[in-house]
Amino acid sequence: MILLFMYLFYTLAGFSESFPKGTFDQQTSVRKYDAQDNIQDSVRLSEYSRVAQPLRNRTDFVTSLSSVSPKFAWQMGHPQQQMLGSAGTGETVSRGGIPVSNSFGSKTFPQAIIIGVKKGGTRALLEFLRVHPDVRAVGAEPHFFDRFYDRGLEWYRNLMPRTLEGQVTMEKTPSYFVTKEAPLRLCAMNCDTKLIVVVRDPVTRAVSDYTQTLSKNPGLPSFQSLAFRNSSSLDTIDTSWSAVRIGLYAQHLEGWLRHFPLSHFLFVSGERLVADPAGEMGRVQDFLGLKRIVGDKHFYFNQTKGFPCLKKPEGSGRPRCLGKSKGRHHPLIPPEALQKLRDFYRPFNQKFYHMSGQDFGWD
Repeated sequence: MILLFMYLFYTLAGFSESFPKGTFDQQTSVRKYDAQDNIQDSVRLSEYSRVAQPLRNRTDFVTSLSSVSPKFAWQMGHPQQQMLGSAGTGETVSRGGIPVSNSFGSKTFPQAIIIGVKKGGTRALLEFLRVHPDVRAVGAEPHFFDRFYDRGLEWYRNLMPRTLEGQVTMEKTPSYFVTKEAPLRLCAMNCDTKLIVVVRDPVTRAVSDYTQTLSKNPGLPSFQSLAFRNSSSLDTIDTSWSAVRIGLYAQHLEGWLRHFPLSHFLFVSGERLVADPAGEMGRVQDFLGLKRIVGDKHFYFNQTKGFPCLKKPEGSGRPRCLGKSKGRHHPLIPPEALQKLRDFYRPFNQKFYHMSGQDFGWD
């Protein structure tokens, strides 16, 4: 009997050694999936590896895997394990036959929002930020705090991408900055939200705004007929026109400062974002509490568009530039009309410099 017992013991022990290990449930420190999420949005591993691929050989990236889903960390550590077919809703099967979930992390309200301004460089900033492995952002503009507030916070939260602990959830909607109700609504969600405002010379911004509208509506009246109440004398600026009104940065900022302290804002120069994208991105990463990963090596200047573009990531086919709607050639505007606008904006610019603590040099 003793010999039989020993035989069975060693046989079972050998069998357990050959059985596939429960790799994914051995790490107890890994954060759990958000069980309250009733909307299952599958997040492909390739989205994360798009930016994480160049970091795989770095020790700090390997260390960071300890805080992610063990299923995700295992796949990132074993790139040869490709997802091959379905194992049910939300699962795929690896080469080893082990089910792997393609959803990870949880949905949270954004910790940082790019709130403005239109035609200031917000799309460029968001695309540059998305290179960072610790930034997850909504691609389309949610417009929650200006257009869809009645749909409720849960609707808004479900628009967000899933994030892991230590990652920053972001969105950008430039019209928030000029929407009177937005500051109170956003503070009602979280008064600790970090706010990024991309600003640009208001005269150049107005012309760019007009150019965009003109591309969609070729029959639009001339710039000066919209910017001035009397286009022949150019005597009175028409601040009811949105292209002019958006550039009154000081007035819009006053509404936000009633609900958020100045320390919660970062004002990004649209001009410096073009001239020195790495330098301006360094300030943004510091403000968000992120390691400075996005830098000079990620950018090159596209002479055709007149904007910096992202160099192609390792394994990608081509560089990433902003769409054809960016970098349009502006129509010719009479110099006297532009000078009248500069004179009009000057006191507002000076006030904005004082309020923000930055001189943007537009004057």
